[in-house]
Amino acid sequence: MTLSRAPLFAAPTDRTSSAKKSKDAGAPDVGTLPEWNLGDLYTSPTSPEVTRDLENAAKLATKFKADYQGKVVALGSDGAKLMHAIREYEELSDLLGKLGSYAGLLYAANQSDPERVKFYGNISEKLTDISSGLIFFDLELNQIENDDLAKALKNKELARYDAWFDALRKEKPYQLEEKIETLFHEKSQTGRQAWGRLFGETMTGLRFNVAGEKEELTLEPTLNLLSDPKEPKRRAAAEALSSVFQDNIRLFTLITNTLAKDKEISDRWRGFKDVADGRHLSNRVEGPVVDALVDAVRAAYPRLSHRYYAMKAKWLGMNRMSYWDRNAPLPDKPERVITWPEAERIVLDAYGAFAPEMATIAKQFFDKRWIDAGVREGKAQGAFSASTVPSVHPYVLMNYLGKPRDVMTLAHELGHGVHQWLARDQGPLLSSTPLTVAETASVFGEMLTFKALLADTHDRKERKAMIAGKVEDMLNTVVRQIAFYSFERKVHEGRRKGELSSDDLGAFWMEVQKESLGPAIELKPGYEVFWTYIPHFINSPFYVYAYAFGDCLVNSLYGLYQDAHPGFVGKYFDLLKAGGSKDYTDLLKPFDLDARDPMFWGKGLAVIEGMIDELEAMEEVA
Repeated sequence: MTLSRAPLFAAPTDRTSSAKKSKDAGAPDVGTLPEWNLGDLYTSPTSPEVTRDLENAAKLATKFKADYQGKVVALGSDGAKLMHAIREYEELSDLLGKLGSYAGLLYAANQSDPERVKFYGNISEKLTDISSGLIFFDLELNQIENDDLAKALKNKELARYDAWFDALRKEKPYQLEEKIETLFHEKSQTGRQAWGRLFGETMTGLRFNVAGEKEELTLEPTLNLLSDPKEPKRRAAAEALSSVFQDNIRLFTLITNTLAKDKEISDRWRGFKDVADGRHLSNRVEGPVVDALVDAVRAAYPRLSHRYYAMKAKWLGMNRMSYWDRNAPLPDKPERVITWPEAERIVLDAYGAFAPEMATIAKQFFDKRWIDAGVREGKAQGAFSASTVPSVHPYVLMNYLGKPRDVMTLAHELGHGVHQWLARDQGPLLSSTPLTVAETASVFGEMLTFKALLADTHDRKERKAMIAGKVEDMLNTVVRQIAFYSFERKVHEGRRKGELSSDDLGAFWMEVQKESLGPAIELKPGYEVFWTYIPHFINSPFYVYAYAFGDCLVNSLYGLYQDAHPGFVGKYFDLLKAGGSKDYTDLLKPFDLDARDPMFWGKGLAVIEGMIDELEAMEEVA
């Protein structure tokens, strides 16, 4: 549980000075790929500014503690004095976040570089030490009487933080005595964070011998082969993945057991009853709302994933697909490699057609080298947009291989980046968006890009392939992520009863995958270890339902946009600019949407179902 709403530690990694082509085996030639320039944070790990800011942060934290510890409640109803303290806290939060962001981003760009690993570890330890002295602030704020706080919030400047105080109040029942909170905070360095590092660095170091490939591959290119047009190549990649995951299964099982137990201890001390209650609290969403989402998606499995994969098996000339065929391209789909300049143009054109301001913001990421896109030895897997701190700007990391899905990933992460850029004016305490709406701009950006590409596609086969690809992306976002959530629930509920074996974890995985994917996909031996590589299970327990939440929400929003909802673009930008300054229910009110309405999720899922209907209709015409 993060006590502070301030981003004391921001995400992951790099310092590079020039763009270059990816050298990793298995990567197609997609042109010159950018490497980010982290100079807007710091020029190098040894720059005097790093030392200066660390020393300054320590001094400011010491002074802040001396000025306010034991005195916050006495500020009581004095809005001006409380605002002065908040302002100092934000300044310190931004400084700590800047240091943490730089160390994390440097590390993500090359997790195998000993110097970067050491720098990341040292900075993390120092920031933990400094921020330990700030734990008292949230605790004491929650000791202010409600009537006194209400009087203080009459101060116009302080009133802007009403949502922050409200979120803080909701954490009060789960907060512990200061010494215990400090212990939890400091022990995180040798607990959850350390195990997370072990997982990340282990995954980065894995190498896969894929039959037919001249060299060993890292994880990203190997996963990419699961969408290769040739079935033997997909099977070879799946077998290589399974073999390596199995060779390391004892380690991944230990990491999973340790982190699940660590969470159980924390949950028990804090008084959380359900395994996901802590995530719901940090997301500012009610558990029943998430339960309604999960129930709606699971009930829709037969109409969505089961139906679609049965069609796809038919297209591939199979009675049942093997699990490695799930993301195979359609047989008559032209296998196009999209270069980086093409990907930039596609996404920016789609953004610009919606709102020129959106494209202008996104273009900065390309022009100012805020993106790291190449596939390299040691680089973190997957993709993310790191918000860093309001005083700087976001950075995007991805592993670009020229697939159409990579273009969608670029659109997705740039959506996050635009969102984070627009919300930065809210400041350190209010710019961070809860996961309930954090995926809004990213998934909306994907939809804009898809619709733009589809509008320019007139060939029937290409159109079918594009719609099928979008359906698969949406199934991966909604069905697959809810299956992940179900898996996590089984893991954490099972761990509360005792140690879990590799077989236990594999059985949980196969159970939820069988339920979600349906009878058209054969889960052959070897797939039972594929839970091992999902980083969200390690770094952000129960994060995954946010993807399904965001996709269903965006489907509803996009429907309003298509129907020319009055003032949609302006309302949409207001939503993004609000950051975390409003509750998700308030953010959706201008659109007349309510995620607490049981019918809400059905509307979002109906969009996916409608696209599958369209594919079926195209089959009947053929």
